[in-house]
Amino acid sequence: PAVTSPCKILKCNSEFWAATSGSHHLGTEEAPEFCTALRAYAHCTRRTARTCRGDLAYHSAVHGIDDLMVQHNCSKDGPTSQPRLRTLPPGDSQERSDSPEICHYEKSFHKHSAAPNYTHCGLFGDPHLRTFTDTFQTCKVQGAWPLIDNNYLNVQVTNTPVLPGSTATATSKLTIIFKSFQECVDQKVYQAEMDELPAAFADGSKNGGDKHGANSLKITEKVSGQHIEIQAKYIGTTIVVRQVGRYLTFAVRMPEEVVNAVEDRDSQGLYLCLRGCPLNQQIDFQTIRSAQATEGRARRKGPSLPAPPEAFTYETATAKCREKLPVEDLYFQSCVFDLLTTGDVNFMLAAYYAFEDVKMLHSNKEKLHLYERTRDLAPGNMAPSETTPALWVALLCLSQFWLCLL
Repeated sequence: PAVTSPCKILKCNSEFWAATSGSHHLGTEEAPEFCTALRAYAHCTRRTARTCRGDLAYHSAVHGIDDLMVQHNCSKDGPTSQPRLRTLPPGDSQERSDSPEICHYEKSFHKHSAAPNYTHCGLFGDPHLRTFTDTFQTCKVQGAWPLIDNNYLNVQVTNTPVLPGSTATATSKLTIIFKSFQECVDQKVYQAEMDELPAAFADGSKNGGDKHGANSLKITEKVSGQHIEIQAKYIGTTIVVRQVGRYLTFAVRMPEEVVNAVEDRDSQGLYLCLRGCPLNQQIDFQTIRSAQATEGRARRKGPSLPAPPEAFTYETATAKCREKLPVEDLYFQSCVFDLLTTGDVNFMLAAYYAFEDVKMLHSNKEKLHLYERTRDLAPGNMAPSETTPALWVALLCLSQFWLCLL
């Protein structure tokens, strides 16, 4: 159920907007009236300060008022009469649908400050995780895990084994909860599973509900049953969900301010997109080699493990991945790894689309490609904390050599 916030900054914003908006620009002769409205705005924000301490819009408003005071040479002392109400002209539906301005992150939160710094997180394949800090990991994380958990939304993924008894897992279920936000959106739940990628929220709607700024949250179907995009403009966030083969991929673009908006800092490290996978869930190359050897023995001894749909050697896997990923970065290496561990060519497409999403969502085009594996290992682990591509390739070749001997 939606929870009404005690923070009344939206009311302050609306009153100031109603008092100062018009069909013409403020002239010099209207400066005193503008300053009166501005002082009323400041007074309103002070009244709601205690309940708005953690509200991004409140802090943006406070900074914006100070800037406007300086720009218009307004004195902080003076009349603060209630602002006049502005009546919308008949048929002004576009203005109504776009208001209040708080429902557009870039227009409201940063109207009087620098542009936001956007970050990216993605999960795809077996599964491979790129965190908001551009750390790249390969993880086990079987079962349900929180991917994002902040004041505005929760994302949870469920990963299941690709083959019975296999250590390779992939995302089979995704749940996204958009929390109710002021006058912009009602709480909405989006859920996708294997072979079911809906183009609507769980209640059948495609926007944020009945609130005034409902269209600041929208679902768009790009490819039926394969690709949807969710725009949450009120928090400056774009989410891309795909079904590739039987499994799901996830990618998000989110402002740092929203990423770090949590009430309990101690629990902030519990979600994967921010802190990465726990050490005991991260996969090192000794684990990879052991798993490949074990599965190879099992397939030769009996029917306990089914054969993958297509058997790849290192050479055929690299050739296949190079068709879609010509740059031998970590997305290419992830593709090779997934083909060797699953035998499913759809994992090559998952890596390809994951990189396509990075190109669309990442704000720093110089960081699209990652080349060094960034896993923090527990003390005593023999694997290095950073493995170069050459060493990665050598280890995979060695694993294939051992499989042949077995």
